[in-house]
Amino acid sequence: MVTYDDFKKLEIKVARIQEVTEHPNADRLYVLKIDLGDSQRQIVAGIRNSYNPEELVGKQIAVITNLEPAVIRGIESQAMLLAASDENGIALLTPQREVSIGSIVK
Repeated sequence: MVTYDDFKKLEIKVARIQEVTEHPNADRLYVLKIDLGDSQRQIVAGIRNSYNPEELVGKQIAVITNLEPAVIRGIESQAMLLAASDENGIALLTPQREVSIGSIVK
C-alpha cells in the first residue's frame, strides 16, 4: 500500500505537448517536447501505436514532474505522462477543459 503522504510526494502538473518525434531506437516510442509553463522538458513515451504526431501536438496532458530522469533507449526522459490502457490501446489523461499550463493536478 502507498500511504497518502507517499502520494503527496508526487508532483503532477498539466503540460502542453509542443513537438513529437519518433524515437530513433524504438518502434513504439515517441520523444515529446512539453511545456510546463516555467520550463520545457523532454519525455520518452510508449504511445506510438495509439497516437499519431498530429493528434498530440497542442494537447494538454498530465505529467509527473518530480521523478528522477531515466534514459530510455539512449534518450533522457525528464518526466512521465499519465495514461490508461485497455484492450483498445492507450488513452492519455487530459484535463476536461483547457487549464493553465503548469496547473497542479490534485
